[in-house]
Amino acid sequence: MRIAIAFALLATGSPLAAQHRQHAPAGEQKDHAAHEAVGAQDPDAGHDLHAGHAMNDAAEPASPGPSMETPPPASAGSGPPRAADAIWGSAAMAASREELRRTHGDFPVFWLQGDRLETQLREGQDLYLWDIQGYYGGPTSRLWFKSEGEGEWGASPEDAEVQALYARAFAPFWDMQAGIRQDIAGPDTTHAVIGVQGLAPYMFEIDAALFLSHRGDLTARIEGEVDQRITQRLILQPRIEANLSAQDVPELGIGAGIDQIEAGARLRYEFRREFAPYIGIEQSWRTGKGADFARAAGQASSSTSLVAGIRFWF
Repeated sequence: MRIAIAFALLATGSPLAAQHRQHAPAGEQKDHAAHEAVGAQDPDAGHDLHAGHAMNDAAEPASPGPSMETPPPASAGSGPPRAADAIWGSAAMAASREELRRTHGDFPVFWLQGDRLETQLREGQDLYLWDIQGYYGGPTSRLWFKSEGEGEWGASPEDAEVQALYARAFAPFWDMQAGIRQDIAGPDTTHAVIGVQGLAPYMFEIDAALFLSHRGDLTARIEGEVDQRITQRLILQPRIEANLSAQDVPELGIGAGIDQIEAGARLRYEFRREFAPYIGIEQSWRTGKGADFARAAGQASSSTSLVAGIRFWF
């Protein structure tokens, strides 16, 4: 039975193979004939041909890169570093490059800001106060000017100072400052100053400095403020300031440690970006030995003030 089935399969396979050869294109019929002829002469010849195809496929890269049709000339890159120099000459282009550098960032500017020009209304005492700063220079090195002070209306300032500082940028938005401070009210005192000023994360403006007086007294001041925009023109500005000292300074009425803390908020309306009136409230505390010095001078150790003033810059 098995022999009969095998003969039947052979009988049906031969006509199908012949039919496939008849319907195949002439080219394929020739290829089949050639392969059959080669196979008849050498049974391993077909295997050698396939091995050759495999070697050719392995030799070609999987993803060939672009080929440069025209290589660059041998003189490429041997000219002047700036093409304009080849036409106009380096001497003629030097002035143009200096003007380009000067007008694209590295040029001096003058800026002045009256951060606080205000009156403070306290119980039984009305004060005036100023806090001005400005600079002249470029983006990385500047000469700073600062002045602040306060006094009672109708009288000379009780506390006033001016500072002259040289500043050098050491990080984006941060300057290192060094210079001198001269007190122009109260005891005549000169200080050496070193500090930092800049913009901290979340847009906090920070100004911190150490002061060493000619008598050897070491004091410090740290100020911080931030603008909270209610609208594009209405802005609330919380502010805090702390004054510290390494020792008691009876001549200046300063106590060791944290001598004074001021905290407040000012609400301003910018009619123009350069000009804004404001109102606000501020609380001041004298602590430790500083409170004792204040009471001895007939002053309160803490006070609350309503403030009104203007802020400008140009």
